[in-house]
Amino acid sequence: MRVHKYGDHVDTDVIIPARYLASQDEKELASHCMEDIDKDFHAKVKAGDVIVAGLNFGCGSSREHAPLAIKASGIKCVIAKSFARIFYRNAINIGLAILECPEAAENIQDNDELEINFDTGLIVDKTQNRNFQAEPFPEFIKKMIEDGGLMKSLRAKKA
Repeated sequence: MRVHKYGDHVDTDVIIPARYLASQDEKELASHCMEDIDKDFHAKVKAGDVIVAGLNFGCGSSREHAPLAIKASGIKCVIAKSFARIFYRNAINIGLAILECPEAAENIQDNDELEINFDTGLIVDKTQNRNFQAEPFPEFIKKMIEDGGLMKSLRAKKA
C-alpha cells in the first residue's frame, strides 16, 4: 500500500469538487477525486493505496460522494489525525476503511509503503521500519466494511 499524503482540513469540496456532484457514477467520481488539491492523483493512485492526512479530514458538506470517490479511486484506507464526524460515518456506510492515528498521520510520509492489520489496528510503515497503533474497529463495523458498506451488509444479513 503506497501513501498519498495531505495536510489538515481537507474538505469534501477538495475531495470531490461540487461541479461533479450531478454524477452518481463511481468511475466518474473517482476520475475527479482530489483533483483540486492534487491534479495527478487519478493518474498515480493504484488499487490498495492509502491516503494519510492531518486533522479534520473530510470537513465541509455531508456529501456521501466524497468517501465514495475515494473508495472508487482504489484507496483501501484513509489514516488521519482526526475525521469530520459526518465524513467518518459516511465512510463506514459506504465501506471505506478509515483509521484515526495521530502518531501515524504525523510521521508517515508521501510514497511510504504500508501494511495495515485491520483486526489489530497495527499500521506498519515498511519504508521507515516503524509501527503505529490505531484503535481497531469493533467487529460489526469491520463486517460492514468487508461487506462493502451498510446497505450491502444489511442485504447480506437478509440473504
